[in-house]
Parts: sequence; structure tokens; C-alpha cells
Amino acid sequence: MAKEFTIIKERRGTETEVTGTIGYLIDYFRYTLEVGQSWEHEKGNSKINTNPKSGEALVKNLNNAKRNSAANGNPAEYFRLKN
Repeated sequence: MAKEFTIIKERRGTETEVTGTIGYLIDYFRYTLEVGQSWEHEKGNSKINTNPKSGEALVKNLNNAKRNSAANGNPAEYFRLKN
């Protein structure tokens, strides 16, 4: 059985939990990753891996993707891995 991860998405004090395998979570957050990747060419932005292999790497890429696509570099949404 594949390992499941729970990612907590926090936006303006509201938390949403999404649980699934790494493949399911990548599909679930695909749009966020692709939007962040589309802005990675801008100066100071991070490179986004749209196919990470671990839960920690997925959370890191989601946070970088949100930072890349935020107008002022300060996103209103943050992600973390549930312990």
C-alpha cells in the first residue's frame, strides 16, 4: 500500500486538510504548481518541480509556487505537512 500524506493548506486563518498518496496530491495541486512554474523565469523566483518524490518536497514546491505567483512575493496561502 502506498504511503499517504496529509497537507494542510492555510489561507487567512482557515485550514483545509488534503490527504492522499503523493500521486493524488500532485494531481490535486497541479494547477498551483503549474502557475508557479510559469513565473519561475522572473528574477528572484524559485524553480518549481512539478513532479516531486516526497511529501516534504511537494510542500516546499507548493510554497515556492505560491510565492512565485504572488503579486508582491507575499502569498496569502501557505502549505505544511501534517505530522
